[in-house]
Amino acid sequence: MAWVEASVPIANLSGSITGTDITGSTTGTGDSGYTAAILLKGGPALSPEQFANAQTTTSIGLSLSITAPTGQYDPNKLLNLGSDRWSFKPELAISKPFGPEQRWVFDAYANTYLYTDNTSYRGAEVLRQRALLGLEGHLSYTFNNTIWASLDTRYSFRGDTTVSGASIRTIRSEISS
Repeated sequence: MAWVEASVPIANLSGSITGTDITGSTTGTGDSGYTAAILLKGGPALSPEQFANAQTTTSIGLSLSITAPTGQYDPNKLLNLGSDRWSFKPELAISKPFGPEQRWVFDAYANTYLYTDNTSYRGAEVLRQRALLGLEGHLSYTFNNTIWASLDTRYSFRGDTTVSGASIRTIRSEISS
């Protein structure tokens, strides 16, 4: 089984910087997103009647999400709905039901976000970000057909960001001192 989806967010964004007279707002479209995914192992597509009585099985899937720089972006403005760069997120996922009546489910994901450079960040600077790797896990329990609970966690690492070669941490330190 495979699927494809596309999206274009429409948003209203406003903000201000505490201790200054800087405020702003913008409304419009954000960056468009595209996802393609395939189920490598798991149950087949089912009719509603079959789904109501189906037993869950271990599933393994792959996906690729792409964000295109199609949103509103003005390098001279502080607030933007677009990012003026591409991003790619390949992901591998596994879902394993277990326990009595398979009421418990463990889901695990491994992914990485890859970014192209924004070469017009704040007018003339270059925003660059290293790959952001991530691991995610979910443990859920189904009480009945309408109630379930889950414990979720995510750990991301790397993903260092620079602006024209300077680390974001360095820039933040200079601003606060």
